[in-house]
Amino acid sequence: MHIEFLLDCMAEARKAGVANVLVSNGCARAEALSEILDLCDAANIDLKCYSEKTYAEVLGGDLSTVVSFIHAALERGVHVEIATLVVPGLNDSRAELDKCRDFIAELQTEEAAVPWHLSACHPAYKWNEAATTSQSLVAAVRRAREKLRFVYAGNIASPSGEPNFNDTICPFCGKTLVSRRGYQVDASGLSLKMEDDKPTYFCALCGKKAPVS
Repeated sequence: MHIEFLLDCMAEARKAGVANVLVSNGCARAEALSEILDLCDAANIDLKCYSEKTYAEVLGGDLSTVVSFIHAALERGVHVEIATLVVPGLNDSRAELDKCRDFIAELQTEEAAVPWHLSACHPAYKWNEAATTSQSLVAAVRRAREKLRFVYAGNIASPSGEPNFNDTICPFCGKTLVSRRGYQVDASGLSLKMEDDKPTYFCALCGKKAPVS
């Protein structure tokens, strides 16, 4: 999407009091990036892998540009979430996913975490390789949760006997804060209160501040 159209829309949204949420592959030059992020409230940024070679030879992009995008967004106070499509034979090895996980872990602070969305790949258009299995995606989510507080599984149904990996869990007591079933969302695990004259969400069970806004 051309930046001129994007900036025009984001500016009008701001005037109307509407939040701007950007979904991006993170490939933007510094000059454009600055203008976009000044009008951005939240961003979901693709981190397709953590390999310069794969970005250059397969994806036609640049890993360092994407990493710079993520850092710049966080520095400006933009709420950032990262998404990775797990593609068998391309970026699904344990070593590769651990590199992504460790990078995201370095972005975490005590006050804020960067959620990571791991999504299953299904063959489409010109991509004819095997689909991501639910078992391999769940295993990747479990490994990621060893270092990250909020990791989600997308494009799959949770295997029988497994928890729903799309729920947001309180990091303090383990209660479900937000339950997601397809497009149905239940946020009854949250309690809304005022803190420092701002509406703030807390866990309805333990009362700790919840990582949602």
